[in-house]
Parts: sequence; C-alpha cells; structure tokens
Amino acid sequence: MVWENIEENIKTSAKDNLGLRELKQHKPWFYEERLGSLDQRKQPKMQWVQNPGQSSVDNLNNVRCDASKHFRNKNKAYLQAKFEELETNRKIKNNRNLCRGINDFKKGFQSSVI
Repeated sequence: MVWENIEENIKTSAKDNLGLRELKQHKPWFYEERLGSLDQRKQPKMQWVQNPGQSSVDNLNNVRCDASKHFRNKNKAYLQAKFEELETNRKIKNNRNLCRGINDFKKGFQSSVI
C-alpha cells in the first residue's frame, strides 16, 4: 500500500516535470483488435492454473498455437505489403522513398536484435 503511493507520487511528479512523451509503435501491424487474441490466451491459462489437468493443458496449448499463428500471419502480411511498396518505388525509380523504406527496415531489425 505504501509502495503504491510512493510509486504513484513519483509518476505524477515525473509527468509534471518532464511531460509526456508518445512512445514509438514498434509493431505497426499490431492493432487494438489483436488484443482480443491476447485476452483469449489469458482465460485458458487461468483455467490451467486453477485445474492443472491434461485437458486444460491441451486447451492452453491449442489457444497459444492459434494466437501465435494469428500474429505470425499478420506480421507476414504487413512485411509483404512493405516489400511490395519498396518494389513499386524501385520500379518507378523513386530512390528517396526506396532508401527511406530500406533504412526503416534496418532500424527495425537492428533494434529487435539488440
């Protein structure tokens, strides 16, 4: 209880002194509607914690697999669209946008590796 009050005071004083900064969205393909998949993973996990039987483990694994597949497909579609955009920029010889797009990919992959 005391720690929560101290933490809240620190956050409010930092927000007042420093201001708010908008965080960069690292995964543009990850939208609010995708959060439903995350919520769907929580329910079977809670059932597994309450009743650690084989059926709940199987259910949890199936839901995790489906959610991972969903995220993987969305990421793949996003990357495919970006590659097509880069390809059209290359074909029409729009070098500025082509280089910007390539540099965005470099930044994204470098930050994910580090």
